[in-house]
Amino acid sequence: MVNRVVVGAHYGLRDWLIQRVTAVVMALGSLALAIYLLLHSDMGYDRWTALFSSQPVRACALLFLFSLYYHAWIGIRDIVMDYVKPAGVRLVIHVLVILALLLYTIWSVQILWGM
Repeated sequence: MVNRVVVGAHYGLRDWLIQRVTAVVMALGSLALAIYLLLHSDMGYDRWTALFSSQPVRACALLFLFSLYYHAWIGIRDIVMDYVKPAGVRLVIHVLVILALLLYTIWSVQILWGM
Protein backbone atom coordinates (compact mmCIF):
# COMPACT_ATOMS: atom_id res chain seq x y z
CA MET A 1 0.00 0.00 0.00
CA VAL A 2 1.24 3.47 -0.90
CA ASN A 3 1.28 5.90 1.99
CA ARG A 4 0.57 9.34 0.49
CA VAL A 5 0.86 12.47 2.56
CA VAL A 6 -1.65 15.08 1.43
CA VAL A 7 -0.15 18.55 1.62
CA GLY A 8 -2.92 20.51 -0.06
CA ALA A 9 -1.24 20.60 -3.45
CA HIS A 10 -3.61 20.45 -6.39
CA TYR A 11 -1.28 20.92 -9.32
CA GLY A 12 -0.98 18.65 -12.27
CA LEU A 13 -2.71 19.00 -15.60
CA ARG A 14 -3.78 22.62 -15.04
CA ASP A 15 -0.25 23.83 -14.32
CA TRP A 16 1.19 21.66 -17.10
CA LEU A 17 -1.26 23.26 -19.54
CA ILE A 18 -0.61 26.80 -18.25
CA GLN A 19 3.13 26.30 -18.64
CA ARG A 20 2.65 25.15 -22.24
CA VAL A 21 0.34 28.06 -23.06
CA THR A 22 2.76 30.60 -21.56
CA ALA A 23 5.58 29.00 -23.57
CA VAL A 24 3.56 29.45 -26.78
CA VAL A 25 2.83 33.10 -25.88
CA MET A 26 6.55 33.72 -25.28
CA ALA A 27 7.52 31.94 -28.50
CA LEU A 28 5.06 33.99 -30.55
CA GLY A 29 6.24 37.22 -28.92
CA SER A 30 9.87 36.35 -29.57
CA LEU A 31 9.10 35.46 -33.17
CA ALA A 32 7.21 38.72 -33.73
CA LEU A 33 10.09 40.76 -32.28
CA ALA A 34 12.64 38.83 -34.34
CA ILE A 35 10.68 39.47 -37.53
CA TYR A 36 10.38 43.16 -36.68
CA LEU A 37 14.12 43.39 -36.04
CA LEU A 38 14.90 41.64 -39.32
CA LEU A 39 12.67 44.06 -41.23
CA HIS A 40 14.07 47.14 -39.46
CA SER A 41 17.81 46.71 -39.22
CA ASP A 42 18.55 50.30 -38.23
CA MET A 43 17.18 50.21 -34.68
CA GLY A 44 18.14 53.34 -32.81
CA TYR A 45 16.70 54.97 -29.74
CA ASP A 46 14.06 56.82 -31.77
CA ARG A 47 12.74 53.64 -33.39
CA TRP A 48 12.67 51.73 -30.07
CA THR A 49 10.81 54.64 -28.46
CA ALA A 50 8.32 54.76 -31.33
CA LEU A 51 7.80 51.00 -31.17
CA PHE A 52 7.07 50.94 -27.45
CA SER A 53 4.94 54.10 -27.49
CA SER A 54 2.22 52.03 -29.17
CA GLN A 55 -0.38 50.67 -26.74
CA PRO A 56 -0.75 47.29 -28.52
CA VAL A 57 3.03 46.74 -28.37
CA ARG A 58 3.09 47.64 -24.69
CA ALA A 59 0.18 45.29 -24.01
CA CYS A 60 1.87 42.45 -25.92
CA ALA A 61 5.16 43.09 -24.12
CA LEU A 62 3.37 43.01 -20.76
CA LEU A 63 1.57 39.79 -21.75
CA PHE A 64 4.94 38.32 -22.70
CA LEU A 65 6.46 39.33 -19.35
CA PHE A 66 3.48 38.07 -17.31
CA SER A 67 3.70 34.78 -19.20
CA LEU A 68 7.43 34.63 -18.46
CA TYR A 69 6.90 35.27 -14.74
CA TYR A 70 4.09 32.72 -14.40
CA HIS A 71 6.05 30.17 -16.44
CA ALA A 72 9.06 30.73 -14.20
CA TRP A 73 6.94 30.40 -11.04
CA ILE A 74 5.55 27.03 -12.09
CA GLY A 75 8.99 25.73 -13.06
CA ILE A 76 10.77 26.96 -9.95
CA ARG A 77 7.97 25.77 -7.68
CA ASP A 78 8.10 22.29 -9.19
CA ILE A 79 11.88 22.09 -8.92
CA VAL A 80 11.86 23.28 -5.31
CA MET A 81 9.07 20.86 -4.36
CA ASP A 82 10.95 17.98 -6.00
CA TYR A 83 14.43 18.63 -4.62
CA VAL A 84 14.14 20.67 -1.41
CA LYS A 85 12.81 18.39 1.32
CA PRO A 86 12.76 20.52 4.51
CA ALA A 87 9.41 22.33 4.58
CA GLY A 88 10.84 25.46 6.21
CA VAL A 89 13.52 25.92 3.57
CA ARG A 90 10.98 25.25 0.83
CA LEU A 91 8.65 27.90 2.30
CA VAL A 92 11.44 30.49 2.47
CA ILE A 93 12.44 29.82 -1.15
CA HIS A 94 8.83 30.04 -2.30
CA VAL A 95 8.26 33.34 -0.48
CA LEU A 96 11.49 34.82 -1.87
CA VAL A 97 10.64 33.76 -5.42
CA ILE A 98 7.09 35.12 -5.13
CA LEU A 99 8.37 38.45 -3.80
CA ALA A 100 10.97 38.67 -6.58
CA LEU A 101 8.39 37.90 -9.27
CA LEU A 102 5.97 40.47 -7.83
CA LEU A 103 8.76 43.04 -7.82
CA TYR A 104 9.59 42.19 -11.44
CA THR A 105 5.91 42.55 -12.37
CA ILE A 106 5.66 46.00 -10.77
CA TRP A 107 8.93 47.02 -12.38
CA SER A 108 7.72 45.83 -15.80
CA VAL A 109 4.57 47.92 -15.58
CA GLN A 110 6.61 50.91 -14.45
CA ILE A 111 9.03 50.51 -17.37
CA LEU A 112 6.30 50.05 -20.00
CA TRP A 113 3.91 52.76 -18.79
CA GLY A 114 6.08 54.96 -16.58
CA MET A 115 7.49 58.28 -17.58
